[in-house]
Amino acid sequence: MSTVVMHNVVSVDGFIADAKDQVGPLFDWYFNGDAELSAGNTARVSRISAEYVKPMWESIGAMVIGRHLFDTTNGWEGSPPAGEHVVVVSHRPRPDGWHPEASYHFVGDVAQAVAKAKELAGERTVAVAAGDVGGQALALGLVDEVAMDVVPVVFGSGKRYFGSVDAQHLLEDPHVVIQGDRVLHLLYRVRR
Repeated sequence: MSTVVMHNVVSVDGFIADAKDQVGPLFDWYFNGDAELSAGNTARVSRISAEYVKPMWESIGAMVIGRHLFDTTNGWEGSPPAGEHVVVVSHRPRPDGWHPEASYHFVGDVAQAVAKAKELAGERTVAVAAGDVGGQALALGLVDEVAMDVVPVVFGSGKRYFGSVDAQHLLEDPHVVIQGDRVLHLLYRVRR
């Protein structure tokens, strides 16, 4: 059975982007090292970050993202950064003519999206993008782990890691704590 991991890069004050969707220095650590993450990927991170990120990315079978992230990235032109499948939470269909060969599925709600992603991923990991969709999945009890790549920057305001979650959710102590170069990798299990 798939493990569902909510993930994103985040500022120390809990934001995944500023109010204008700018990520500022959040992704700089992806380019400050000499270790390649995957063939053809321009990211080069510190060795210690690569030892954590590479197996995590390789374990992903499907991603769940919101329509906003899809539109912002243009769905990575049909080639997701990790996994073979992407499930987009949206009330709008796939854009006409957009990469018909890509394994992208558009569904109307978060629970359906996670179920579809688990079906597509099989035994592999389902990665749920943090933000509004990730927060909804957490609130519905669909998230098994929370992975945060914490970057030493304070945004002050912006797009929250947990979206609009308005209830308390307990996590276990982190079972992974890895200090990279300009990033702290944390992995928590969700307390049931």
